[in-house]
Amino acid sequence: MKKTRNKSQIVEQIKTPILDVIETSVKNPAYQFHIPGHTHGKGTHKKFKNLIGGKALNLDMTDEFENIGTLNPPSGAIKEAEELAAETYGTKKTFFLLNGSTIGNIALAMGITKKGQKIIVNRNCHRSILTGMIISGAEPVWILPDKMQEWGLWGCVNPQIIEKLLKDTKNVGAVWITNPTYEGVVSDIKTISEICKKYNVPLIVDEAHGSLWNFSDKLPLSSIELGADAVVQSLHKTGGSMSQSSLLHITKNSSIDVNMVEKSLRLLHTTSPSIMLLASLDAARASLSSSNGQKQIETAVKNAKYLRKRIDKMKHIHQLKPDFGFKTDVMKIFIKADGLSGKRLEHILKIDFNIEIESASDIGGLILVNIGNTRREIKYLADCLEKITPDSYSDIYPLENKKHMPMITPQIKYNLRKAFYMEKETVPTEKSIGRISGEVIAECPPGISVLLPGEVITQEHLPYLTDYSEIEVLKK
Repeated sequence: MKKTRNKSQIVEQIKTPILDVIETSVKNPAYQFHIPGHTHGKGTHKKFKNLIGGKALNLDMTDEFENIGTLNPPSGAIKEAEELAAETYGTKKTFFLLNGSTIGNIALAMGITKKGQKIIVNRNCHRSILTGMIISGAEPVWILPDKMQEWGLWGCVNPQIIEKLLKDTKNVGAVWITNPTYEGVVSDIKTISEICKKYNVPLIVDEAHGSLWNFSDKLPLSSIELGADAVVQSLHKTGGSMSQSSLLHITKNSSIDVNMVEKSLRLLHTTSPSIMLLASLDAARASLSSSNGQKQIETAVKNAKYLRKRIDKMKHIHQLKPDFGFKTDVMKIFIKADGLSGKRLEHILKIDFNIEIESASDIGGLILVNIGNTRREIKYLADCLEKITPDSYSDIYPLENKKHMPMITPQIKYNLRKAFYMEKETVPTEKSIGRISGEVIAECPPGISVLLPGEVITQEHLPYLTDYSEIEVLKK
């Protein structure tokens, strides 16, 4: 297969070892006297069975398929599938993850960081990174990325800030960057990687929202190619695998101890992994690296560019784009509408046009153009957006009183892990100002922290907490 990237070659692997084992088993069914207890769906609620189908339930197994192997440690067909993934992505080791990229982030924190170590990490990281630090005892040193106030979003991470922190901070265990942001803003990972190597500190990149980047020269380069030591990708978000299935890559020149990461995954992963989820990773990898998969991605990029051109011509709808001085993923389109909050725009699209978008904030909404979307669907979306004006819809839907993208500089009073385990009490939210948070408050999507244990609760937090009548705080 021809090169599609400047620095790496996608290896097309049509083999699907996990799928092959499942296919053989389905063609040669056995009498089942083992887990799961629904026994090929015969013990399942009728409505549930009718909704998802008997074939899906027939495949709901753990490791009973002959030759399927085990997930941790990897063996059999599962091991072969992981090796094919590593070859496709050009990595030293690629692990299949169940429970999403969350478990990959936690395993990395457990495997490579220690109690008391400092982790330089952007404030808009996913809550799973913080969970990992609570478990390991590592302490975050916050990077505040550029603030895009007009859009209510976090922007790029400034490499110069990272270098300064590495100069000024002792006992740094890792630099941990989220790239791209949930809304598709891309940081300069190449420069950040060079800085980390200069200080001999590993770079971890949460690339959950960039799982297609390895497969198209029309998309940003993956951190795998830019010098990161470990990269986590949510293949289920945009790559075509089933929900909760992700990948953890240890890159070829990584300084990270692969064995420690694998040991952490053994502690965290279920001992009854879903074969359907693992098979979906096997299938997605094979599909994306195939000529047909390449065509699907190319079509999706063209669809995204078409939609962006349509939006550019709209009077009342505006989009976040690279013209503002940074790079973005073309397939993630963050829009805002004159006179409407993002939540109200989301409601209009859903109620009036039967359109569901990825998410909405107080400023705007996020549209994902996926490999499964057709040009007809994209045209319909564009036509509907053109019909939305402030005059037509401003009074139909209730105003939102909650903010959705926290952009607050934290006031830290206690170590994250220490505060998590300290004695707590519950107080009404309106009486929590001045108290110290005892819990993680990070709503999904996108899972960015509003408050963490050990941080002071201020008046500025309240607009983000309207769904909470009570909050856990440290006991006085």
